[in-house]
Amino acid sequence: MTGFPILSLMLAVPAVAAVAALFASAGAARTIALVATLIDLALGLDLWANYQIGGPQWQFVEHAQLFSGFSWALGIDGIALVLIVLSVFLMPICIGASWDAIEKRVPEYMAAFLFMETLMIGVFAAQDLFLFYILFEAGLIPMYLIIGIWGGADRIYASYKFFLYTLLGSVLMLIAMLWIVNLTGTTSIPVLMEYNFPVQAQYLLWLAFFASFAVKMPMWPVHTWLPDAHVQAPTAGSVILAGVLLKMGGYGFIRFSLPFFPEASAYFAPLVWGLSIVAVVYTSLVALVQSDMKKLIAYSSVAHMAIVTLGLFAFNRQGLEGSMVVMLAHGLVSGALFLCVGVIYDRLHTREISRYGGLAINMPYYALFFMFFTMASVGLPATANFVGEFLSLQGIYKASSWTALIAGTGIILGAAYMLYLYRRVAFGEQKNADAAAMPDLTVREYLLLTPLVIATLWMGIYPESFIAPIRADIAHLDARLAAARPAGDAQVTPGHPVAETHESAEHNGEGSEK
Repeated sequence: MTGFPILSLMLAVPAVAAVAALFASAGAARTIALVATLIDLALGLDLWANYQIGGPQWQFVEHAQLFSGFSWALGIDGIALVLIVLSVFLMPICIGASWDAIEKRVPEYMAAFLFMETLMIGVFAAQDLFLFYILFEAGLIPMYLIIGIWGGADRIYASYKFFLYTLLGSVLMLIAMLWIVNLTGTTSIPVLMEYNFPVQAQYLLWLAFFASFAVKMPMWPVHTWLPDAHVQAPTAGSVILAGVLLKMGGYGFIRFSLPFFPEASAYFAPLVWGLSIVAVVYTSLVALVQSDMKKLIAYSSVAHMAIVTLGLFAFNRQGLEGSMVVMLAHGLVSGALFLCVGVIYDRLHTREISRYGGLAINMPYYALFFMFFTMASVGLPATANFVGEFLSLQGIYKASSWTALIAGTGIILGAAYMLYLYRRVAFGEQKNADAAAMPDLTVREYLLLTPLVIATLWMGIYPESFIAPIRADIAHLDARLAAARPAGDAQVTPGHPVAETHESAEHNGEGSEK
C-alpha cells in the first residue's frame, strides 16, 4: 500500500515536538508533549482504520535508498500495526501521568518521552535490518535518562544496570546481522523472512538474536534489571517500560528468530520452555513476598512475559495468537497497575504496602479502579488477559501438556499475589492517619484510568477487533514454521475398535431378529 507517508509523519511529529519542547518553558513543554502525542494517537487510529485486513501483507510501505547498504524502509503488517497502536495509545496517558509529578527539568523530561515515542514506532515499522537495529538500541537512551535523572534514590544504579544488560545482549545480535547481510546481500527484513538459512548456521545465529531478545522480554535469569528499573523509574517511565518496551523482545522473536531460523527455533524450544516455566513459578513466588508495590508488579510482568515466550515457541496458531494478545493485554493492564501505584505514591510518597490499608473507605473510586485492574491481571473472563492466556495455554497444551500444566499454576499464583496485594492496600483497618486522609481520584486521574478500563473490556469482550489484523500474518508465520514443528504430546490419535464380547454379540443378534 503506497501513497501518503503516514509512518514517516508519525515518526516526525514527536521528534519535532521533542526539539521544540527542549526550548520551551515547563508549562509549554507539557502542552507540546500532550498535543504531539494526541496527534500521533489520531494518526495511529487512522492507520488502523485504513489497514486492509486480507490485503497485502506489507502495507503503508515507504522506501528511500540513503546510502550503500542502508535504506529508509518502513512498512507494517498486522502484528506491527497493533503494537504501534498500543504505543500511541499509552503515550498521552504517560504525559498526563507526569503533569504534576515531574517538577524538575520538565522540558528535558518531555523531550525524552517524545524521542522515545519516535523510536518505539520506528522499531515496529522498520523494514531495513540496520534501521531496525539503530532504532532498537537508541530506545535505551531516553529510558536510561528518564530513570537516571527523574528516578528514585537508587536511580543511578538502576539506570546503569538497565543500560548494560540490554546493550551487551545486543552486541551479539549486531554481529549476527552483519553475517546475515554478508551472506544474503540484502538488508530487507521481508526478504530475509522468506530466506532459507543453512541449518547449521541457524543455531549460532539464533543464539545471537536470543541474547538480545531474552534480555528485552525479560526472561529468567536475565530479568534482574527489570524490578530495579521499575522501582526507580517515575510512574510514566514504568508505564511505558511495561507497556511497550518489554514487547520489543516478543516482537523480535516473532519478526526475526522464528521466521529467520525455524529449525533452530524448534531445536531450542525446550530451552525456552524450561526457562519460561521456571520464570512463571519462581517470579510468581517472589512477587508473593514483596513489600514494595512496584516490585511486586514488576515480578508479575516477568511471569506474564514467560507465558508469551511459551506461546510463541508452541509452534501453532493458538500459541502465536495468544502470545500477541497477552502482550497487548499486559501493555494495558500492567501499565494501568503502575498508574494506580503512582496515584497513591503522589499523595504519600511511599510504595511500601504496609503504609496503606483500608483505602476503600476514603478512596472508594480509586479502590474500584484498582480492583478492576487487579482482576484483569488475574485473568478474569471478559477482560483482556483472559483471552490471551486462554489461547496461549491452549497452544502450549497442544505442544506439551506438562508444560501447560506447570504454566497454568502461574494463573493460580497470579491470583494469590495480586489479591493479597489488593487486600492489604484497599481493605482492612486504617492504621496510618496520613493514608486515611488521602483524597480520592482527581479529574485528571479519572481521565487517565478510564480509557484503559474501556480498552481492557473491549479486548476481553470483543477480541476479534485485535485478532483480525494479525490473523493472516500469524497464519503465514505458522506455515513458515510447519516443516520444523516438533511433535506435541497432546495430539488426538485414532483408537482401536473394542473387541466384541460374546454377550454383546448375542444381544445384537436378538436385536436384529426383533
